[in-house]
Amino acid sequence: MKEHHYQSQIEWTGNQGTGTDHYTHYERSHSIQITGKPTLQGSSDPAFRGDVTKHNPEDLFISSLSSCHMLWYLHFCSVHQVIVEAYTDTVTGIMIEEKDGKGRFTAVTLHPIVTVQHEDMVEQALALHQKASEFCFIANSVNFPVQHVPTIKVSEK
Repeated sequence: MKEHHYQSQIEWTGNQGTGTDHYTHYERSHSIQITGKPTLQGSSDPAFRGDVTKHNPEDLFISSLSSCHMLWYLHFCSVHQVIVEAYTDTVTGIMIEEKDGKGRFTAVTLHPIVTVQHEDMVEQALALHQKASEFCFIANSVNFPVQHVPTIKVSEK
């Protein structure tokens, strides 16, 4: 078994001069720093007093599920001679918030639109979404199923 290690640094940048002396007196702004990569500017979701112009953990979470699935999918297509020419995904997630403020995601659905080179690749292209789902590290780390509703198109070239 291989073990992989990851590290990032999160720094709160939202101190308005009085720290967290009151719920409305500080920003939720923070930076996400990973060595050798561009810094991401983050905040909480606007529903939780966050900055709408910055990435929030919930958006990053569903994006991680989508990109992990895509990378495995492209790998399996390559291995199985399914030539993908384009791939986009609009991922959606549902998070519930309880009365006491606790919350959790209950569903995430991927909606990948894949363009393959030839009509005879469509059936295999559809099937490989399941295989990608089974291998996705992020999807295997959550406590709910990640659904996928793929659309396969054939290149018009």
